[in-house]
Amino acid sequence: MTVTRQRTRREVGGLIAAGAALLAAPAVLRAQTTARVIIIGGGFGGASCARALRQAGAKLDVTLVETNKTFTSCPLSNEVIAGLRDITAQQFGYDKVAAEGVRVVLQAATAIDAAAHKVALADGATLAYDRLVLAPGIDLDFTALQGYDEAASTVMPHAYKPGEQTLLLRKQIEAMPDGGTVAIAVPANPSRCPPAPYERASLIAHYLKAHKPKSKVLILDAKDSFSQQKLFEQAWQQLYPGMIERIPLSQGGRVTGVEIGTRTVVTEFGNYNPDVTNIIPPQKAGRIAALAGAADRTGWCPIDAATFASKLLPDVHVIGDACLGGGIPKSAGAARAQGQTCAAVIVRDLTGRQSDTPPLTGICYSLVAPNYAFSLAGVYQPKADLFAEVEGGKTSPIDAPQATRAAEAEATTAWFKALTHDAFG
Repeated sequence: MTVTRQRTRREVGGLIAAGAALLAAPAVLRAQTTARVIIIGGGFGGASCARALRQAGAKLDVTLVETNKTFTSCPLSNEVIAGLRDITAQQFGYDKVAAEGVRVVLQAATAIDAAAHKVALADGATLAYDRLVLAPGIDLDFTALQGYDEAASTVMPHAYKPGEQTLLLRKQIEAMPDGGTVAIAVPANPSRCPPAPYERASLIAHYLKAHKPKSKVLILDAKDSFSQQKLFEQAWQQLYPGMIERIPLSQGGRVTGVEIGTRTVVTEFGNYNPDVTNIIPPQKAGRIAALAGAADRTGWCPIDAATFASKLLPDVHVIGDACLGGGIPKSAGAARAQGQTCAAVIVRDLTGRQSDTPPLTGICYSLVAPNYAFSLAGVYQPKADLFAEVEGGKTSPIDAPQATRAAEAEATTAWFKALTHDAFG
């Protein structure tokens, strides 16, 4: 015979209280099952974060949600435009990421329910998470310039999201007659990889010098000064004298709109009709960040700089170009470092395991000719919810000999190899 003892009121109350306390406790105290981490965005930040989470050896279920089967890299894409590199050398898949135990879901994320901790996918499925990492990169703000929208980019390519746009700009430059002008419209900061438009101007000039020597590059700039300006201008004088003209903001260089029908570029102080126009519009955080409610009125995502935790959503982190980072640049190298640091924070929070937090570093190489490059490296730390550069940042010397420039060009290749390995294996 089985005897069943009824619990006392005190025992029942104690069980209810214990259950409530368990639900309210940090995940590290109630992690009897594997904690679920979802990363949205498979670029340098997101893929590096996913791999770092798996390599930490922690008991975590890691899912990477990415729209595209193949990632095409922005770093070195200017070489593709200049005919120095094939675009296939820029492309990477996720097979090695998946082989490490990351579940790779090739779907677009369409919505995030932060209260329910769920991500909706384009195919109608939903994924639940304990922590969510947003790494959506940038979107182009097609409302910022009069007359410039996504359709206009098929005539005046932006080539700031690599792939078809990169090849389109390359084809237009190749088809341009000798003696033509290639115009590049550069936006104000914040912008992805601030030196990239000037590297692009340099490598286009390299192509023109070899194939269309009567041609020129015109930079219409929404800024008066830019990163590594002295190094670029010195290189232009040495390598491309008279080929590159830059009109800064104070001299009317800011582009305000375009007239696609006449291929006209409109500025505050005059219009231009170049043969080829590369419009780089202002940018904002990737679309899913706005849909989730992680972006504020600036278009970017405010975070706690120490943890990358969103200031607007619980249990959500934002890394890479999408976040408001202050002094840290929106670059691939910085995104990789942020992904690895964010992974260490998540491992600590969800499992209680301490792991080494890698330093937040960012290094950016600018290639102005196949054997001529320079760099800017920095170390960053949280300061008042943003990142500030720690003293000791290093930039290439102004008057370095050609051998140094050539060595940095070789270092660019090694850096790219390490960067892509960390992200994609």
